[in-house]
Amino acid sequence: MGMDINNLPLIREECEILHMTDKQLKEIMSRLHNDLVKGLSRDTHPTAIVKCWLTYIQDLPNGKERGKFLALDLGGTNFRVLIINLGENHFDMQSKIYAIPSHIMTGTGVALFDHIAECLANFMKEHNVYEERLALGFTFSFPLKQMGLTKGILQRWTKGFSCSGAIGEDVVQGLKDAIARRGDLNLSVMGILNDATGTLMSCAHKERNCRVGVIIGTGSNACYVEKTENCELFEGEPTKPAMLINTEWGAFGDDGALDFVRTEFDREVDSNSINPGKQIQEKMISGMYMGELVRLALVKFTTMGLLFGGRGSDLLFQRNSFYTKYVSEIESDKPGDYTSCMDVLEELGLSHATESDMAAVRHVCECVSRRAAHLVSAGIATLLNKMNEPKVTVGIDGSVYRFHPHFHTLMCEKIAQLVRPGITFDLMLSEDGSGRGAALVAAVACRETLGFA
Repeated sequence: MGMDINNLPLIREECEILHMTDKQLKEIMSRLHNDLVKGLSRDTHPTAIVKCWLTYIQDLPNGKERGKFLALDLGGTNFRVLIINLGENHFDMQSKIYAIPSHIMTGTGVALFDHIAECLANFMKEHNVYEERLALGFTFSFPLKQMGLTKGILQRWTKGFSCSGAIGEDVVQGLKDAIARRGDLNLSVMGILNDATGTLMSCAHKERNCRVGVIIGTGSNACYVEKTENCELFEGEPTKPAMLINTEWGAFGDDGALDFVRTEFDREVDSNSINPGKQIQEKMISGMYMGELVRLALVKFTTMGLLFGGRGSDLLFQRNSFYTKYVSEIESDKPGDYTSCMDVLEELGLSHATESDMAAVRHVCECVSRRAAHLVSAGIATLLNKMNEPKVTVGIDGSVYRFHPHFHTLMCEKIAQLVRPGITFDLMLSEDGSGRGAALVAAVACRETLGFA
């Protein structure tokens, strides 16, 4: 091992570009707020970047929901079927995960829904409810334009899906048609929602003052409760005072609104992605890109001769080889301990790393993850300030929030600095939000249409 040259001060200086000041965060909040207003307003919605789709969910769980409900949760490479039994004091839930073969992910929309319906039928047989008439909620975590509680038009595929003949079509109808083609199931689809909404519903079941749902996982999105009078896209007379809004905030920055804080690493991640120019905020936050941002910074510092004595490795120079889980592992080491960091660097063929290299790698991880936490915090603070309620619970789900050792703490500190005086909040990890939330949407809908359930 050669001399351990400490380039950490130089690397820290280089990493300053990943630091967002409170002044910058407040500017981001003001831009996001303006974008939310544009998304909600009838005149500006068509050109709005942050779409703020209505969800047509106007009632949160109140604890009086009773009965058996099915839920489907399709958000990525596998999907879950769940059965939920709501009683006076109990909440039983059983679920099964089914794979979606890659030929179906890239096949036709019809084949996708036929596959889902088949898995649903198998699940119902296994749980002895094959003969029963049941209500079903459907979590579908792709951008949807909602036309009603049971009508959602697919805007675009994300996360590796590209089923033909589905974009521009009603997803609920696609599912109903597949169920009808089978002819053996007696189901009513009572609502369609995304994972952010499911997270909010699931947390609201336990915490009555939950008003925001956030996903910080493979993607990033948020939904919140808005006054119906501000929802200009709502047709007809508002009968209820509030409505859940699906912001689709991952697209914030697609018009350049975040360019003043983006770095060369962000631009490279974007240009190498499957959707360049789209989902700009998501690319600065989510688990799908966080590891790659770290890798690009490490590559730059290695080529500058500041890291690893200027000697990289084949893997280090390979796109997407630095997993986001590495970031969580490296930051889980106690200060001064580099056990996990050493393991990660060995896996990447960088066993020649010195201790100050490891300190530098950890610093880069901290800068990227802290920036992500601060960006999400600015978003949540914007929603809290817009709702202006004294006490709100924020339901959160997703792998980054769940597994990163410091994300929760970073968010609590930063949101507290950014919200209006007098607003207090709690961050609540959603257990199983997207599936449980779908069943609760069905349950609440049944509570409303009396006689069913």
